Amino acid sequence: MQFAIRPLDDALIHALQHKIDNKTKPLGSLGLLETVALQVGRIQNTLSPVFTKPHMLIFAGDHGAATAGISAYPQDVSWQMVENYLQGGAGANVFSSQNGMTMVVIDAGIAHDFGERDGLINAKISPTGTRNYLAEPAMTREQCETALARGAGFVRDAVARGCNVIGLGEKGSGNTRSASLITHLRTGAPLVDCVGRGTGLDDAGLAHKRALMQQALDRAQLPVVVDVMDVLTEFGGFEIVMMVGAYLAAAEAGITILGDGVIATSALLAASCIEPHVRDYVVFCHKSAEAGHLVQLRALDAKPLLDIGMRLGEGTGAMVAYPLLCSALAFMNQMASFESAGVSQRVR
Repeated sequence: MQFAIRPLDDALIHALQHKIDNKTKPLGSLGLLETVALQVGRIQNTLSPVFTKPHMLIFAGDHGAATAGISAYPQDVSWQMVENYLQGGAGANVFSSQNGMTMVVIDAGIAHDFGERDGLINAKISPTGTRNYLAEPAMTREQCETALARGAGFVRDAVARGCNVIGLGEKGSGNTRSASLITHLRTGAPLVDCVGRGTGLDDAGLAHKRALMQQALDRAQLPVVVDVMDVLTEFGGFEIVMMVGAYLAAAEAGITILGDGVIATSALLAASCIEPHVRDYVVFCHKSAEAGHLVQLRALDAKPLLDIGMRLGEGTGAMVAYPLLCSALAFMNQMASFESAGVSQRVR
């Protein structure tokens, strides 16, 4: 599947920076809000950027490796949490409602039959989730390409409804392990730096987890230089691959993307291997407390807005940071300039 992602236009950089610098404030005094205002202005190619119909897409999928003891929680937690989303009881529900975001829950491959349910999109690639990557590739190449295309399609649907700012979240027992393997293979960082405690493993559990992940790498025997689609086929989750397609489609559409934690960023790493300019459309919302996220952020040369110890996933870090992006656009559009307010500027 091909994506045509344009680099951000440089035409308005100086005009945007002039507008930011001439607000009634000392130069640079709004910190990263100024950086965000400049980035979103470039994404929207306007001096007066606005957000419309914000969306949060949450992709859910099960991982066969989770049944091999690689996760602290049983696989049933995945479908139970989807039920929690549908009942409005999860953190993602709370924060999306607080911030006026349309939350869409997508079943990418949960090993559970939900039937027809309001608020849930059935996009299963497989009714049993991925296969156990400790023993065989997680999915076929055809499944990987299908997941990529479906993820892109959901973003295009949101854009068609007027959305110009979107976040991506996920749910799936064991998916931090897939994220760690993808991060290790795409950044070259040591596996130990990419693997954390996930949902709460103790020291023995963490050691066991790392041993199993090394077993998976030994089984796959991937070359040093490996195609990202092969990485996703070997170790990805259907929800992660759909996020890859969603990132690419969002950047292709020229909308602002809200970056989340370690799993979402593993999908972004993969997407940036396919189209490097996708990174330009992402505002990195927070630094996850999960090991591996710092590796990812360094690889993407990203400076996140928040570092408050979050590691829930579900897009919650992006949703909590979203009001900061709104503040960036508010000062850009509503704050007086020195000239309009009749305030003397600093003597240069």
